[in-house]
Amino acid sequence: MSSTNVPANTPVVSESGDAVEQNIDIPATRKTFFSAVTEDWWAVIIGGVIIAAILLFAIASPGFKFTTPVYQWANTNDLTGKVLAISNLLLMAGIGLVFLILSSIAISLSGGSASKFVKGFALIFVLGVVSLIIAGNKTINYYGIEYVVFALVSGLLIGNLTTLPTWLKEAARSEFFIKTGLVILGTSILFTDIIQAGIPGILQAVVVVAAVWFFSMWLSRLLKVDDEFGVILASAVSICGVSAAIVAAGAINGDKKKLSYVTSLVLLVAIPMLIIMPYVIRAFGLSDMVAGAWLGGTLDTTASVTAAAALVGPLAVKAGVIVKFSQNVLIGVAAIFIAGWWTLKKDTSAKTTTEGKGASIVWERFPKFVLGFLAASLLFSFLVPTATTKQVAGILNSLRTVWFALAFVAIGLEARFSDLIKTQGGRPAVAFIGAQLFNIAWTLLWAYLLFGGVLFPAPSIK
Repeated sequence: MSSTNVPANTPVVSESGDAVEQNIDIPATRKTFFSAVTEDWWAVIIGGVIIAAILLFAIASPGFKFTTPVYQWANTNDLTGKVLAISNLLLMAGIGLVFLILSSIAISLSGGSASKFVKGFALIFVLGVVSLIIAGNKTINYYGIEYVVFALVSGLLIGNLTTLPTWLKEAARSEFFIKTGLVILGTSILFTDIIQAGIPGILQAVVVVAAVWFFSMWLSRLLKVDDEFGVILASAVSICGVSAAIVAAGAINGDKKKLSYVTSLVLLVAIPMLIIMPYVIRAFGLSDMVAGAWLGGTLDTTASVTAAAALVGPLAVKAGVIVKFSQNVLIGVAAIFIAGWWTLKKDTSAKTTTEGKGASIVWERFPKFVLGFLAASLLFSFLVPTATTKQVAGILNSLRTVWFALAFVAIGLEARFSDLIKTQGGRPAVAFIGAQLFNIAWTLLWAYLLFGGVLFPAPSIK
């Protein structure tokens, strides 16, 4: 069979760690059917297949309780008796096998080497699961150190202390893993969640996210941080930390090393905030409602919001989680805005002729995985029954987390310590911390105005 040399749809990593185009001989029949399926579409397809399979099973078996792997442990007995139990390990392995089969099909049809991918995927999956187990320790979890840290560090150590073999490079497809996980993430971002907080919750989410995002971009430019870095950084500070940074990086096809840098900043800055903010709340005598809204608008993950608010009171926990959900809903809106703005910005800066082609160019460059994310969010917000949503939430969140763990191991494999340390002379870190300080002050103001009964009656949260 004759073959034609065409670019594969998935990137590979060069010796320097940068993503480059790969030219692979793809047979004519495969070119006809699969060459147009990009990495973004494969993420949508695989994420969609996983979501559909679980939904169909749940609909066919109402009340069935899905079993998810256990990663949490407090002592040695928990570790050996629960986490490392044969049944739990087999469940983890089963998830890995399903992910491997689906990913291998996509890689093979995209022109990659499935045999090399299988070898590399096995190592990345093990490292990802180990990071989840380490982060599942009660003490580590208490201090808000998430699996992302351990996944990233494990990849960095291997990537910087060894020369990566080609089979491991073939499997280090961080963007593919991230995008697939984000499609599944859409099932947990429900528009209906913001209704509980009413007008104050919606206003705080919009006012805080918009103001903090634009302030972060302004500060980044003032400090001469490039716009690609600035977009990822601004999204992380203003919306919801790591998840928002991932979405922003995907929307602009950003540098993975910059994403790992921002991710590290998010996690490092969150730890002192988690410890200090509850003490500030007590010192100033803030009400539980205002305190929860403040924590929900500034801390970057639902887990950290819950942990900090628990030190204040039950009402603070509920208010904080609802406000955080309200901000999470804006991920999809932000992705559309960022992708469109970035596409037009690139065309303008490159002085390309887009007359008569504007819409088609935006569509061509628009990250298609965002459509999968939005479709999943709309489906679970308005079409899937609440009972079914609750039934499948645990298993879908568990699977999404595994995809993200794989992604951060891969990011570590592709990055270099020297790049993370020397990146733009530390200016991105200064911009991030400055933007976070503004976020803390701005969010406190609006939490007091909106949830303290100043502009509106305080919402009734039960």
